[in-house]
Amino acid sequence: MSPRPRAAWPLVAVFTAGYLAAYLLPTIVGRLSTYLGLGSAQAGLVGSALLLSSASAGFTLAGRVERYGARRPARIGLVLAILGYGCAASAGSVPLVVLGVVIGGFGSGTATAVAAAGIAAQSDPHRTSSLGLLSVSATAGALYLTIPHLGGGHRLPFAAIALVALLVWPATSRLGAPGPVESAVPVSGRLPHRRSGLVLAGGMLVWSMAQNALWGVSSRIGVVQVGLSEVTVGAVFAAALGAGLLGVMGAGLLGARLGRAVPIGLGTMIIAGSIVLSSSAGSLGSFATGEIMWNAFYPVVLSYLIGLAASLDVRGRWAVLAGSASSVGVACGPVLGSVLSEAAGYAVMGLILGAVTLLVAAPVTAVALHTGGRPLVPGSVRRRGGAPAALLAAITGSLPGAVPKLGSPEQAVTELAVPALRRRRLGRNAFRTAGPAGGSGQSNAYASTSER
Repeated sequence: MSPRPRAAWPLVAVFTAGYLAAYLLPTIVGRLSTYLGLGSAQAGLVGSALLLSSASAGFTLAGRVERYGARRPARIGLVLAILGYGCAASAGSVPLVVLGVVIGGFGSGTATAVAAAGIAAQSDPHRTSSLGLLSVSATAGALYLTIPHLGGGHRLPFAAIALVALLVWPATSRLGAPGPVESAVPVSGRLPHRRSGLVLAGGMLVWSMAQNALWGVSSRIGVVQVGLSEVTVGAVFAAALGAGLLGVMGAGLLGARLGRAVPIGLGTMIIAGSIVLSSSAGSLGSFATGEIMWNAFYPVVLSYLIGLAASLDVRGRWAVLAGSASSVGVACGPVLGSVLSEAAGYAVMGLILGAVTLLVAAPVTAVALHTGGRPLVPGSVRRRGGAPAALLAAITGSLPGAVPKLGSPEQAVTELAVPALRRRRLGRNAFRTAGPAGGSGQSNAYASTSER
């Protein structure tokens, strides 16, 4: 990646355009059912097709954004989104709407993949991902407050997504263009942290499936089980979206002060309790409390999960793969919620989803602990990474200012690519730790090589 990181706002803009369709999925599915005569299951399948197409774009582009540059794929994604959703908005027949949804979903996934790869290259991925979630939440909230008063049938939500993609187009001029090799790491290099990345991607798939299973039936819980009117349920959802905005802003202010494991683990536990409370609600108070708490903590945990995936690979491959896995879970969530609620009722569905969410919290939190660095204590320097200066200073008694304080996070070791021809000519003693030369002799005795 470029040694000088680019501004974050173009990435936030592209992220908003790519992620907006998933946020507007409930109103898309509802309007397809109401105005095109589709059944609930059929409308849900159209929404799932949109998200699955988006996820397929992410899997296709994982590891390839760096090769093509960010600007070209972002523009292709936005063009597909404009054409696809524009076609769905202007078409009156179901086959054309489905075709437009699939094309537009692929464009959304392409834009999201470009943004995820760029976020991973930022110096503070969590801050940038929080800004992206804040932007898309605010945009979706404004549309949720506006669309119901404008009519427009099934066309308006698709037209709104296409318009946002069109407005974001100028921001792509600030993204990186393809050029000469910008990184010392070969493009074909293997994925780092494979085990942690696979656990995280699988956990995000199940986690997103559980969250969207509740979101897909929340309206029916309020109307059927609690006995609320659609206007009251809409007011609850508006308050919940407002709580989500506050949650995203809080996550951005908190940053990395508590690391990633604590917000992910504790936040997921609160989410699991909120799912159980909302699904078993018998009154307006319990239903509103569950929905508001769930929407407040959901984007917080999601922002840390995105930041965690970005931290696993600076080229953004794990961020794209984990985000695509999350899209698959989001696509399958409404189907899971419908099946569970019809088979066992809303309360039992909530217990199952809450238990699954708690089970997923354990491995995902373990990934955050494993990859986020452990506190430095005397004699603890990881074999891969760590702080070599601490070991050197502890043994030689030199460089006292280089010793990290107790509890400081470990520092990553920068990998240097050495051509094979030169590697054969260089001996082991050619690689030494940084520090003053010509000291006691022992300060230069701790040479290190990167053996893979």
